[in-house]
Amino acid sequence: MRVGILALSGSMKSAVAGLSDMFWLANQVIAQRPESQQYPPFVATIITADGKPVLDAQGRVIEAEGDFARCGALDVAIASGMKLDAYKQPVSLQAVQDAGKWMCEQYRQGATLAGACAGGLVLAEAGILNGRACTTTWWLYHTFRQRYPLARPVWGKALVLDERVMTSGGPLSWVDTALQVVSLHAGKTVARLTADMAVADSQPLSQQLYAPAGFLNSLHPLIMKAEHLVRYENPGITVEQLAQALNVTTRTLHRKMVEEVNESPKSFLTRIRIEMAMRLLEQPAKAISHVARECGYADDTVFRRAFISVAGMSPGQYRKWIAERQAL
Repeated sequence: MRVGILALSGSMKSAVAGLSDMFWLANQVIAQRPESQQYPPFVATIITADGKPVLDAQGRVIEAEGDFARCGALDVAIASGMKLDAYKQPVSLQAVQDAGKWMCEQYRQGATLAGACAGGLVLAEAGILNGRACTTTWWLYHTFRQRYPLARPVWGKALVLDERVMTSGGPLSWVDTALQVVSLHAGKTVARLTADMAVADSQPLSQQLYAPAGFLNSLHPLIMKAEHLVRYENPGITVEQLAQALNVTTRTLHRKMVEEVNESPKSFLTRIRIEMAMRLLEQPAKAISHVARECGYADDTVFRRAFISVAGMSPGQYRKWIAERQAL
């Protein structure tokens, strides 16, 4: 399994080296399990445009092991996080565009492509994400949507796989990317054991656990008003009631929300309610059933199911997770 790890000027050295190390750990797991040795080992190569070293985001050297012209066809090509300028643009847009052309060629030859954190910009610049579901780091979401209107970013997702194109969000999301590649190639058990060796979580957490409440809705007046109605006036409001309060039809509301935040009104209501629930669950004295009621849920089971769909964990698990995080 040939894996090419792209290194550009401004790449995060920890991500480039970490990806290589994660595939090395996977090889150790495969070697120790007779039933897994049917899978070829991972051969990870750090690739730059010309095979020469590049400087990382902090000015340190990243050594190269291959170049675009001579690396041959890969099974997987990964672009990881990189330094961005004040306008959230790559420090060398031309280098990113050249890398995007190389990744397009790898895709045409059958490779799976991956963009972790700002590495997704390499795929987006090349048009690879046009019409595809994808994700990016939460604080790049608005910029990403404006710059690449043909892409279909999914808010809050830690990792999205659309056919042979994978994207993940967060500077450390290269861990999720590597484990997903291991899972696709050698199965979920090998991926889980690799995660255990790395002391990493094999189930990536939703980015909505980290993004400020309401961040997604901060740009459009209609969406801001809708959020205010749900968050502060009527958490149990229905889609029909919300449309009426905004003086639009349900069809117009659906169209505007898909255009602005790429989600349906129903998904919007669920997300806002669960964002509210997350804040309330930080108060240990509040019973989970009371939190559910305050967020518009009359049924605890429906609340639990909605919470898991957004946060990737149950309300009880979230309360334990946030308590441990606050104790650090």
